[in-house]
Amino acid sequence: MTNTYLENTTELLNEAQQSILFTTIRPNIVMDYGKGMYLWDTDKKKYLDFIGGWAVTCLGHCPDAIRLALAHQTTQLINASPSFLNTPMINFAKLLIEHSCFDRVFFTNSGAEANEGAIKLARKHGTIKLNGACEIITAVNSFHGRTLATMSATGKEKWQALFEPKVGGFNHVPLNDIDAIKTALSPNTCAIMLEPIQGEGGVIESKETYIKALRQLCDETGILLIFDEVQTGIGRTGKLFAYEHYGIEPDIITLAKGIGGGFPLSALLTKEKFNIFEAGDQGGTYSGQPLAMAVGYAVVNEVIKNNLAANAAKQGTYLCNKLRDISAKFNLANIRGKGLLVAFDLPTSNGSKIVAECLNEGLIINSPRPSIIRLMPPLIVTSEDIDTMIEILAKVLTKLT
Repeated sequence: MTNTYLENTTELLNEAQQSILFTTIRPNIVMDYGKGMYLWDTDKKKYLDFIGGWAVTCLGHCPDAIRLALAHQTTQLINASPSFLNTPMINFAKLLIEHSCFDRVFFTNSGAEANEGAIKLARKHGTIKLNGACEIITAVNSFHGRTLATMSATGKEKWQALFEPKVGGFNHVPLNDIDAIKTALSPNTCAIMLEPIQGEGGVIESKETYIKALRQLCDETGILLIFDEVQTGIGRTGKLFAYEHYGIEPDIITLAKGIGGGFPLSALLTKEKFNIFEAGDQGGTYSGQPLAMAVGYAVVNEVIKNNLAANAAKQGTYLCNKLRDISAKFNLANIRGKGLLVAFDLPTSNGSKIVAECLNEGLIINSPRPSIIRLMPPLIVTSEDIDTMIEILAKVLTKLT
């Protein structure tokens, strides 16, 4: 049988129907090319991307920083196994430590894997310091990943009955309710784990008073405070890390999405006093893989060098103001977010129809809940890009509302 590389849209879609395991509903288009704020499909149709590869492509699509890092590193070292240190791993760890409040880094491949590492580290701490405590308090409406442990940590109601039996030891309480935390707290609690802003939950912010109360509670009890910054980290909220908005320091932070700019990469960062894993407790075949490390260094360095967190803050304000300009006409409510993680409420539960029609008009947006639209464009977005997005969105809302 002769192998052929498919390029025709119809042939590609037919092959996808036969060979790709079904896990989600996708539109009948095939993305082929990306540059900056735009994607093109195999029929050469152009799309303005306001979900940024799911808050991943912080530098836009196919940035020179990633291209050059990959081109250089592929001539140096692609993989040496996790048994050895490598040069880009050490340099990337140094960069993250110098620009955060943390002392140690463990590199992984996905947000879920970083969160699994945080769960394991918290339970190791519970074993050593808290008489074997192993339970972790998380938030209702939270999202921490799709492995069995991170699905168990996640506070999505519709996931509760999936893939039973899942991993035990997680208690879910409402966000921003310190009394609920205190009620759930027990001698068997080893950590509190939360997203400072619930992204998949609809861009729901933790209050500053709540976060500060959590920090004090953790200090008093010796339990760990874990920030899942998979979506909020690396400039997304207008600061390099979202914890900087709250005037506190977590014990552990997890990063993914924007840290690799589109390359599969994640990390767990922690303080020196929690450097407690023993040999064999944690690992991974691709942990600290040189290609990923070179890309991660290039991406984060670019975000820092060009102060893209500041651009996220500036353009996020502009985006929210432009949404408010059209809010009365279309009955949009609760325009919210920090930096370039923004959402608003619709007057009806037709979010999926709005997303589909925007796609037809060449705009990619997201509806994490039926009555919510979420926007998370690359950190390079300009006011002109936002004006174009608003024009298309208003056209669609006029048609559908």
